[in-house]
Amino acid sequence: MKNRLADLFRLAVFVLVGACSSNQGAPGAQDPSRQAEAEYDIARDLWLRRGKPREALDHALKAADLDDRNAEVTHFVALLYLDFCSRSAGDCRLTEAERFARRTLELQPEFREARNTLGVILIHAKKPAAAVEVLKPLTDDILYQTPENAWGNLGWAYLELGKLDQAIDALRRSIAAQPRFCVGHHRLGIAYERRGESALALESFTRALETEAPGCKEIQEAWAGRGRIRERMGEVAAARTDLERCVELSASTNVGKECSSILAKLK
Repeated sequence: MKNRLADLFRLAVFVLVGACSSNQGAPGAQDPSRQAEAEYDIARDLWLRRGKPREALDHALKAADLDDRNAEVTHFVALLYLDFCSRSAGDCRLTEAERFARRTLELQPEFREARNTLGVILIHAKKPAAAVEVLKPLTDDILYQTPENAWGNLGWAYLELGKLDQAIDALRRSIAAQPRFCVGHHRLGIAYERRGESALALESFTRALETEAPGCKEIQEAWAGRGRIRERMGEVAAARTDLERCVELSASTNVGKECSSILAKLK
């Protein structure tokens, strides 16, 4: 999901609409919907350009308070809450993320990206069965412009449910829809690994890491996965290279600690 945030919100030149006492008589100067748009623009700028999610959330919530029927705003708030979950477990507010995602779909049932976002939130919230119910219709929606996301997240939900055959089918569909979808290749590697098919897992992890698309070479879990497979297959030197790269990306995450642990056993 995060790999597509810039695509979701293509930013142009912002016109920040402010209300001041000297312009109270101007048409629309105190219009809450226009004030909400101004707060929304500030929030997007803070998050997507300046990398300040906390400040962005403050302005996004103000926008939602000013105009509680703006689906773009409520979806943006849901995405911000989800982003916090990826940054820090202590800052994660999945209940709030789900609330705003569901509010978005109440306002605009055909908001397909919001449906996908809700599915991801439910997976993070350990509600994979509910996620399947949300995502499955999206995979059948011919109007959804990024079907690889729907199939990829559906496959992820099936992985969480332990339904490996269904996960593999969904993930194969995700990369058939978009061969450059490295997250789909990575998750397919996990499914094959769990099914004990090391050669296919190795191939999928490799495709994830060798895909020439932004962010693919930064998937720490894929480096860890390929390192695990190579270590089991006796390819010690190659495994060490993958695991070292995993640790380089971050030694503090659970994945990074796993890589460090395997590396220690190789030495």
